[in-house]
Amino acid sequence: MRRPLLAVLIFAIFAGLIASACAGLGSAAQREAPPEPKTQVSGVQASGQRLSLEVVSAWPHDRSAFTQGLLLSGGLLYESTGLVGESSLREVDPITGQVLRRLDVPPPIFAEGLALVDGRLIQITWQTGVAFVYDLASFEKIGEFHYGGEGWGICYDGQRLVMSDGSSQLFFRDPQTFEPLGQVSVLRDGQPVARLNELECVGDQVYANVWQTDEIVDIERDSGRVVATIDASGLLSTEEIRTRSPDDVLNGIAYDAESNSFLITGKRWPRLYQVRFVPAAG
Repeated sequence: MRRPLLAVLIFAIFAGLIASACAGLGSAAQREAPPEPKTQVSGVQASGQRLSLEVVSAWPHDRSAFTQGLLLSGGLLYESTGLVGESSLREVDPITGQVLRRLDVPPPIFAEGLALVDGRLIQITWQTGVAFVYDLASFEKIGEFHYGGEGWGICYDGQRLVMSDGSSQLFFRDPQTFEPLGQVSVLRDGQPVARLNELECVGDQVYANVWQTDEIVDIERDSGRVVATIDASGLLSTEEIRTRSPDDVLNGIAYDAESNSFLITGKRWPRLYQVRFVPAAG
């Protein structure tokens, strides 16, 4: 009887060790497993209105301009264009599309968004971590800033620069030193809105193109909450959509305070559109 009893005891001890080890492995797997994605943030309100475009006017736009940044000042359009070897800073007559002044940005720079601060144009770059500062009156380069990460869009709200890097974050920077001042997550119905691109500051709001979509989101600057989504599709003809490059997407927002309208265009688009944002039908 001793041998069977001893065998039972050995088996019980061995089984207990295996169970303990398995439990330990299970708890380790639970600690290391990524958390389940949240589908809704508690207390976040719905994203408000769905808007569409009312086209007021359509004007010529340079088909070679890979538009990255756009702003309106003194009745003139200032545009930053991208691509290595094609990047530039431009002053444009918005109605005729004529390029009045152009400063080419040499390789390897890929220029991105553009902001105007007290007579200074600040042009950010995609992956080189440098922002160029130009005198508005002369287009002379008068300085530069350096930063980490990518640069996509930028605008000036009267106190701070607001910047995007292709994520769902908006970053605030000092307009004089470019030092970081904080950031906010952009949420629509509690979900992050990624690929934020060109920006336009209007009061306490930030309007942002969502890269590779026909959407513009209206964001509460300080909270990051999307209060409206603008459907900007339907501006190009079926043939223009069929023949364009996949990169030639909607990008470029400038606010015209005098007419309370917006000027929008896209990368290598043939037209600049003066539009108003109105409630979507239905």
